[in-house]
Amino acid sequence: MTLLNATAAAHLHTPDVSTSSPNNADPGSAVGSHPDAWGSRLGFILATIGSAAGIGNIWRFSYVAGENGGGAFLLIYFFAVVLVGLPLVLAELTVGRAAHRDAVGAYSTLAPGTRWHLVGAIAVFAAFLILAYYAVVAGWALKYFVGAVDGSLWASAGEGYGGFFARFIARPYEPVIWQGIMVAVTVIVVMRGVRRGIEFANKILMPLLALLVLALAVWGLFQPGAGEGLAFLFAPDWSALRRSDVYLAAMGQAFFSLGVGMSIFVTYGGYLRGKQQLGKAAGAIVLGDTAIAILAGVAIFTTVFAFGHNPAAGPQLAFITLPQIFLSIPAGKIIGPLFFALLVAGAITSMVSILEVPVAFFVRRLRMRRSVVAPAVGFAMFVVGVPASLGFGVWESIAWQGRGILDTMDFVASNILLPLGGVAVAVFVGWRWTWRRNVPAAQIDGRWLNTIWLWLLRLVAPALILAIMIHAATTL
Repeated sequence: MTLLNATAAAHLHTPDVSTSSPNNADPGSAVGSHPDAWGSRLGFILATIGSAAGIGNIWRFSYVAGENGGGAFLLIYFFAVVLVGLPLVLAELTVGRAAHRDAVGAYSTLAPGTRWHLVGAIAVFAAFLILAYYAVVAGWALKYFVGAVDGSLWASAGEGYGGFFARFIARPYEPVIWQGIMVAVTVIVVMRGVRRGIEFANKILMPLLALLVLALAVWGLFQPGAGEGLAFLFAPDWSALRRSDVYLAAMGQAFFSLGVGMSIFVTYGGYLRGKQQLGKAAGAIVLGDTAIAILAGVAIFTTVFAFGHNPAAGPQLAFITLPQIFLSIPAGKIIGPLFFALLVAGAITSMVSILEVPVAFFVRRLRMRRSVVAPAVGFAMFVVGVPASLGFGVWESIAWQGRGILDTMDFVASNILLPLGGVAVAVFVGWRWTWRRNVPAAQIDGRWLNTIWLWLLRLVAPALILAIMIHAATTL
């Protein structure tokens, strides 16, 4: 997930049951269940969709699709979601629900006496690193939302919005402040626990996010020239399918936008009680995540083409190109705040899920209340993210292999840590965990569906993920 996207723990220490026999238990039972759990299936589904649907779907999906041929990219993206994303989401949910533990504890419980717990440890570290720089971009979105509401964004029209962004990002303190505000909001939600914090917030933010992206997409459809934007997004340029970079970009976006490899779904699955058909839940998660990405693409590309701008503008599409468009249209000062509100809402739902991964681990490991752990972990993430925030300004000269601080952190997390986590989950559920254990835990109807799922995990998903990693290694 590059700038992605990206989960829930107990109020108090949960007794360690790694010496118990979870493999003999009903996979839907409350064996080892946390004192905190989802209040409803709807809350669980909304939270898991919210964990995946973030800035990566709205901002990154659009500019990556724009840079890689639109419709051709989207076609490959669909296949990657089905062949890689869906099997891995289901695998992580299955591990979490079977163990009722955090990222590290789940593997310790299901494979005691082995080193499989290192998969969870990698996920915790990846989540920590990702949120550190994800909060920086989330802070940019909040800055733009406030600027669109109070008019300071529109007042910069004379100098161009590139100047507005450059001036903001070059200040030694302002980007850090906005980053800190987004971290603080995230910590407050996670501190309140699963039901009163994460689930409650997602029940508000996810419908709001869906309404905003739908409203913006409908508005875009009525703009003159919107047909060109739809053609760009949905009519493939078949010649683009001869470019290997398009395949890799689409697979990377599908894999990382869902947030698999970070143990978000392991952690969220650990809070399930009673029976839940995880196959249907995983399908709903992937469908919701993809729908939000496509609707955001419709909203952005219809608008970009209607006003004659470049769909391949890259990362500046949301922060420079779109503000120019918003100011040039009669309803722009209404549409602009709605768009940046969409970015902020998506950022919060993803940040909450990412923070929950290490918080859940430390709550169990340190046997401390989440009201203490969440602020401590959040502050540590904030401190680690400060260099990324300043890397576009006062620390701009610091670079590695041509990448700035934020891009370097993103490269390590997205091209090394998350793929490693994804491959490890696929191997664990597909090969290490026996059929007798993982199939009942997933509760998928139909033996043939189970067979397809397992072989996608055993062969297809690892092969495609390794292709991404090999490609990333060639860019070092």
